[in-house]
Amino acid sequence: MNAAIPSPADLLVVCELAARAGAEQLLAWRGRFQTREKAPRDLVTDADFASEQAVRRVIAEHFPDHGILGEEAPVMGQLDRHYCWVVDPLDGTINYAHGLPCYGVSIAVARRGELLAGVVYDPERDECFAAAAGRGSTLNRQPMGVSAAATVEESLVAVSFPPRLDDQSLDLKAFMRVGPVCQAMRRTGSAALNLAYVACGRLDAHWAHEIHPWDAAAGVLLVREAGGAVTAADGQPFDLARADYLAASTPTLHQRLLPLIH
Repeated sequence: MNAAIPSPADLLVVCELAARAGAEQLLAWRGRFQTREKAPRDLVTDADFASEQAVRRVIAEHFPDHGILGEEAPVMGQLDRHYCWVVDPLDGTINYAHGLPCYGVSIAVARRGELLAGVVYDPERDECFAAAAGRGSTLNRQPMGVSAAATVEESLVAVSFPPRLDDQSLDLKAFMRVGPVCQAMRRTGSAALNLAYVACGRLDAHWAHEIHPWDAAAGVLLVREAGGAVTAADGQPFDLARADYLAASTPTLHQRLLPLIH
C-alpha cells in the first residue's frame, strides 16, 4: 500500500479504512463530549479531534509521506503537496452535538488538486459512499448513480448555509431564487452527505458558495463518478482550493440552475 505511485483503488481502500476509524470515535463519544465554539455558531467537539486523530493514524500508517489537510488543522499549503488527503472528521458537527443523526466522515485524496479517491461514511446508517477516479461510485459496494432530473421544477434540491449567515449571503440569495421554482428544498446540515445524496439519486442538486475543501472534496468526486455535473458555483471548473460548487444530476439541470444560484 505504500507504493510510490498508488492507484486510485489503493487510495480508496485507505479512504474507507480512515473514514471508518474516525466514525468509530464519533460513535464512542456520543453523549460524553464537550462542545466549544471555533467562531460564533461554529462548533467543535472532543469527538471532532478524536475522529481526526484516528483518521490521521490510518493515513500515516499507509502513506506517511503524504500531506493532510484537515478541518481541525487547516493548513491550506498542504494542498500543494504531491498527494494531499483532505479530511473532515465530522461533517455536521451541530447536528451531532444536538443528537440529530445526520453527520458523517469525509475523506478524499488529491494529486496536485486532482481528486483521485473519496469516501463519505454515515455511521448512523452504516452507509459508505465511495468513489475512485475512473471507477464509478458505490454505496456499500453496490454501484450507484444520479437521478435523471432535468428541470428545476421536478427537482429536490439542497442548500448549504455558512455558520455566520446574513442577508448578504450568496447562498441565502440563491435559496430565495431557487426555492419558489424547485419541487422542494432541504438543508440537512451536512454538505458531504448532501453531495453523497446527489450521487445516489436521493437529491437532484446541491450548491454551496461559502465552503471548505474538506467539506466538498469527497462528495464532488462521488457526484462526478456517479454521472453528475459539477462545477464551481460560478460555472467555472471546480477548484479544490476554493471548493465552492454547484452539483447537479444532469448537465441540463446544472445549466438551468446556474443562473439562479450565481
